[in-house]
Amino acid sequence: MEDLAPLPESGIESGAQTAIPDEEPAQSDVDAHFNALAEASSASAARPIVAKIQRKWMQSGSATVDLLMSRAGTAMKAKDNGLALDLLDMVTRLAPDYAEGWNRRATVFYIKQDFGRSIADIERTLALEPRHWGAMSGLAIIMRRLDRDQEAMRIFEEVLKIHPASESARKAIEDLAAESAGSPT
Repeated sequence: MEDLAPLPESGIESGAQTAIPDEEPAQSDVDAHFNALAEASSASAARPIVAKIQRKWMQSGSATVDLLMSRAGTAMKAKDNGLALDLLDMVTRLAPDYAEGWNRRATVFYIKQDFGRSIADIERTLALEPRHWGAMSGLAIIMRRLDRDQEAMRIFEEVLKIHPASESARKAIEDLAAESAGSPT
């Protein structure tokens, strides 16, 4: 939910080890991207790393889920949030371990100002991908909307630990600090 811009563990039993080798290289690839992101010296240096991570996050492993996500994205751009929500409900049912489906649905709930459901979906996203800085940013934005500025500040600080070049998180922290000091932003 990276500042609301439009844009896993599975039930494998211990005996079904054929899926494990396929998941390890993908996970280590994502881990390498996160390590590179943490070392990025600027927002421009981070941009291609961010894009790689987001492309990985969009890979559901299911053509059906990918199609539903694409159609949900189109519906969101058209501001047809009811259709987007219906499609994303199907995504979360078909692929409950797919973090980006939950994240995208959290965004639609946010747009509809249904903060309770948005928070629940953000929590599910973060349970599946604890480093999802977009979901974390979305949660912090909701905390600000709910006048829970201290929580928002803490969450934005966590975002910067994962994505130090996040200009939006840095700006939000500056704004929150100025607000708490009584200064105009």
